Order: sequence, then structure tokens, then C-alpha cells
Amino acid sequence: MTRRIHVIGIGAGDPDYVTAQAVEALNDTQVFFAMDKGDTKDDLVALRRHICERFIREPGYRFVELPDPPRAKDGDYRQAVADWHAARAAIWAEAFESELAPDGVGAFLAWGDPSLYDSTLRILDTVAGSVDIDYDVIPGITAIQALTARHRIPLNDVGEPVLITTGRQLRDNGLSGSAVVMLDADCSFRACPPQTRIWWGAYLGTPDELLASGTVGEIGEQIAEMRADARGRHGWIMDTYLLRSADS
Repeated sequence: MTRRIHVIGIGAGDPDYVTAQAVEALNDTQVFFAMDKGDTKDDLVALRRHICERFIREPGYRFVELPDPPRAKDGDYRQAVADWHAARAAIWAEAFESELAPDGVGAFLAWGDPSLYDSTLRILDTVAGSVDIDYDVIPGITAIQALTARHRIPLNDVGEPVLITTGRQLRDNGLSGSAVVMLDADCSFRACPPQTRIWWGAYLGTPDELLASGTVGEIGEQIAEMRADARGRHGWIMDTYLLRSADS
């Protein structure tokens, strides 16, 4: 018998972003697995629980919180991520075998969309090498979609491409045209020319949502201050932004 796992995209923070397909998957699930990232991110698990309470028609499901292994901050970045994924895979494999019946249905609720800067699918591929599982993916509203909707802007210029990248890559390679930047803890937009346009958002889709737009020269430092203040108050921050070079 094969354990089934749903990977359910739950959107960028607003429960109204949860799709009808996701609701059906929620109601098909017996055990929800969530990573415990410490007290500062308890509200992320709380929101997942709230989504289940809102959309699941017949209670009886369980939440299993798994310890998130630490990730090395020094040394080779890719190797550190690979080691972190391997440690997570070992924890998940043990949890599936101990918490989920051989023919049971489990799920991970992925923030935003599981295909975009999320490790769940890669780790499940590793787990499938040692545990008999099958999994499907339910797409969700991404932070990118929420960002452009809240700012009421198109993602791309007419006939032009858009790069989706990270703060690390922006610092290393610079900006050409339009780029969405995620996973940026260092406000890397400040290295862009001051006339670069920026549309920034944090905690998108939640009551704590923050938005700002303008040029890097006009509001770059203001965004950095808003970000630092919000992180200090909440203990964590999730933000993303769209950049457009002046000549695009």
C-alpha cells in the first residue's frame, strides 16, 4: 500500500487565495505535516491551522509538527542547502512511517506556490527513494501574483521578459530589464541605480501587509527601514519586490 501526500499551495497569506482544488485536497487529508521553525514563526503554523479550520468540512485530521534542522550559514551555499535538504528528508521519512498509515493521506501546506523557491518537492523526491509514497501538487497564488495585484501593475513590459531571481543573484549579476527578487535578506536593491523603479511588499495577503513603490533613490532607504522595523516586531519577514531598470 502506498502513502499519498498532497503538496497544497495555500497562497500568499489571505485565506481567500485558497483555490477550490486546494479545498478538496484539504478535505482528503488525514495528517498535515508542518515544520516547526521556532517561536518567532508560530503564527505561520497558526495560519495553516486556521485555513484547515475554515475549509475542512469534517474535523478529524491531525497536525504533526516536525523539527526543522539547522542550516549552515557559513561555507559553500549550495552544499549547505543540500545538507539541509538531506536532513529534512530523513525527518520526513521517519514521520511518514510513524505518523501515517500505509494507505493514509498526508499533506504539506506550502506557502504561495510549491513550484517557486520552495524545497518541498525536491525533498519528497528524496524521501520517495526510501519510503513508498506518491504525491501530487496543487498550485497556489504566489507572492508575485499578490504583489502585482496589490500594486495594480503588469508583471512585464510589453513584449519583454521578466527574470525571477534572488537577492544573492541580484548582487552578483546586477539588473537588466525587469526582475522579481525573492529571498533577499540584505535589501540588495540598494546596489541598483537610483532611477530604478521598485514595487515592494511584505507579509502580502495578511493583516500585517506592507507596500511601497517608487524609485530606489527615492524610497530605497525607507523600505530598508520599514523592513528592519517589521522584522524586529514580528521576529521574521517574508517580502518580495519587482525591479525595472530605467531603460526598460
